[in-house]
Amino acid sequence: MATPDVETVQSGADKAKMAAAAVLALGGFVAYFLLTPHGGLVQWAALLLALGVAAAVFLTCETGRQLLAFWRDSWREVKKVVWPARKEAIQMTLYVFVFVFVMGLFLWLTDKTLEWVFFDLILGWR
Repeated sequence: MATPDVETVQSGADKAKMAAAAVLALGGFVAYFLLTPHGGLVQWAALLLALGVAAAVFLTCETGRQLLAFWRDSWREVKKVVWPARKEAIQMTLYVFVFVFVMGLFLWLTDKTLEWVFFDLILGWR
């Protein structure tokens, strides 16, 4: 079985951008804890700002652009989904509940029958 050759080419600039994004995200978490004396608003602002800048830097590298393309394609596919009408969804849900109840009843009866056969008839423990 032949496997296709997957070649990932990343330039030095892309690697630097990914490293910078990681450092920015880590810096945001460090800033969050270092800014404890200044209050929660400052902490959260620093964290969210650092994470936002890190995300922006990440999305400018090739991996980030591929991720954005994947998200766009995924969203396009989600838009193609045809959702059932309310009546149909309720009917299908009721079918599932009835099936689960019937299956549970069947399994319970099977269990009790086997218990009676093994313990009462064969082993005589009761």
